[in-house]
Amino acid sequence: MSLDLDKINADLGNDPQALVNWAVSLGKKAICTTNFRPFEAVILHMATRAAPDMPIVWMDSGYATPATYVCADAIAKQLKLNLVVYHPLRSRAHREAIDGATPTIDDPRHAAFTKEVKLEPFERALREMAPQVWFTAIRAEDTAVRAAMQPVSVNADGLIKVAPLLHWTSKELHAYCEKHGLPNNFDYFDPTKVEANRECGLHTAH
Repeated sequence: MSLDLDKINADLGNDPQALVNWAVSLGKKAICTTNFRPFEAVILHMATRAAPDMPIVWMDSGYATPATYVCADAIAKQLKLNLVVYHPLRSRAHREAIDGATPTIDDPRHAAFTKEVKLEPFERALREMAPQVWFTAIRAEDTAVRAAMQPVSVNADGLIKVAPLLHWTSKELHAYCEKHGLPNNFDYFDPTKVEANRECGLHTAH
């Protein structure tokens, strides 16, 4: 099936729930990835409204803040998420015992760290789950790379990438959380990105 991406993005690109509903209506195997950063409950709420049993894939690096883990559990319980968790092949304790503390972004070892705790688990998830549609909560205001993206795109391997919230602001996300009584948490840190406007590689390779 050929998708008219220009028309889809023009018609639905600013209506997140309608875009989610459209993508689910394709009848293809879909997943939604999450890292439980601030406002993640929004995409999870929208996705599960359209498809309650949709697999929600979390690449849990082992480096989330305690508050993030608490919020993740609260969201999973409230939305009855079909949560599928992928971990690095080594635990945090194992990695730190061998390689030491988390390398800084100017450390030559940081790329290998990112690959181990985030990119490899994601590649494994794609291989094992073989989705045809991938929902993600990336937003244009996050990074320059994301600002150049479209809400719906198709990767080289045919995976349909859907970013319903691409054009939403933090204010709109906050209002949605308030309206629907969704848990939220701002005590979040991603050691693979470190800086808020820096890519970790997940959305540049896919």
